[in-house]
Amino acid sequence: MTEVGETMQALNTARVRQTAFATTALAAALVCASFAASAQNVLIRNATVHTATAQGSLENADVLVSGGIVRAIGRRLSAPAGAQVIDAAGKPVTPTLFGGITEIGLEEVSGEKSTVDQTVALGADTKEMTVRPEFDVTLAYNPDSVLIPVTRIEGIGWTLIGAGTATGGSIVAGQGGIERLDGGADPIGPRALFVRLGKDSLGLSGSSRAAQWMLLDQLIDETRGRITPDNHAALLTPAGRATLQKYFGGGGRIVFGVDRAADIRQLLRWSSKHQLRIAIAGGAEAWRLAPQLAAAKVPVFVNPLSNLPSDFDQVGASMENAARLRAAGVAVGFSEGGASHNARKVRQLAGNAVAAGLPWADGLAGLTRVPAETFGVAGEVGAIAPGKRADLVLWSGDPLDVASVALQVWMDGRAIEMRSRQTELRDRYLHPDNGLPRAYPLPAGR
Repeated sequence: MTEVGETMQALNTARVRQTAFATTALAAALVCASFAASAQNVLIRNATVHTATAQGSLENADVLVSGGIVRAIGRRLSAPAGAQVIDAAGKPVTPTLFGGITEIGLEEVSGEKSTVDQTVALGADTKEMTVRPEFDVTLAYNPDSVLIPVTRIEGIGWTLIGAGTATGGSIVAGQGGIERLDGGADPIGPRALFVRLGKDSLGLSGSSRAAQWMLLDQLIDETRGRITPDNHAALLTPAGRATLQKYFGGGGRIVFGVDRAADIRQLLRWSSKHQLRIAIAGGAEAWRLAPQLAAAKVPVFVNPLSNLPSDFDQVGASMENAARLRAAGVAVGFSEGGASHNARKVRQLAGNAVAAGLPWADGLAGLTRVPAETFGVAGEVGAIAPGKRADLVLWSGDPLDVASVALQVWMDGRAIEMRSRQTELRDRYLHPDNGLPRAYPLPAGR
């Protein structure tokens, strides 16, 4: 994105946020010194607490945080000595939201190869098929990425960074994991394996969808000893074999990028045959198989804005995809599909799904509880409940409404500085006339 484009986005966001701040006395509390970065003991009073648990939404409720952990939720809770007390004035509080499946921390500028780390293309200059499921993108994660604060101040606190397919790679892209956007370097929870099916992987499977299943069946045979490592046709390294043994043994989640109903039907048959734990990313036509997906307990991460047939894998795309899936009992999450620079807009996806018939509580769950449970981190994030991390967001209004903004984000009970490259660009250009060009504010103190 260009600097001018970032600046315009920053200005628009700033105007919304400034309006929200001007309409409530809460603004003064949020900018006072009580929000020191080191504070971990917090009592948020009088909030509409959307817990993303069986408790649902609680009005006029308090959230007590101590030592970076949520300790209690209720009314008229007592603040321990030294705790910071914030009056939410009835405004919504949610867990920090899931940013979808992204390359945050793996990509800075998509057009600059030296800043892109989510794909592996070993063997790109040879005719030999290379399958490296042991490839783990979390090893390249950069906690200092400029995308992190841009995303975080919009209420997004965690994301699943995923491996992508590349020319010379394989339909089995590699592994990724959940990263909290708190500046820490290490992922939380187990790894997930990423596999891409359908039209986008035809160049990696001999130009045939049928060959994708042939290759996957061979990988099953290799991991289960039916094809020995010294066989001339073997595709896996020893490390790759050990990696797939975990996933093909049912011990890890496999995320399949797939859209077409016919491919999803075959995936359900194949995964059932081999007893695998799968999830679907994309699923533009998943609604056509909603009962089967529900019966198989397969979560689906959709983009609710996919409502037109952009290609032949998405002829049946519908804005009601999420609503139809959930009505059938499918666990529905949201992801725009690799849109790292726009991950902060994922709550708009959920809002559109709600507008198309998805219940509001399920819209919030798709950004909180569903991804946390799917990817094995529900014990830490994805809900507001005693014992979980105090990763919280205070909103100006409905968090699924595009007009609302995050007023304050806490990670482990610490108030995050609501500042990013975009707010810095805003401040660079949005200043009183001082006789200098717009990009040149006067030095401090003058």
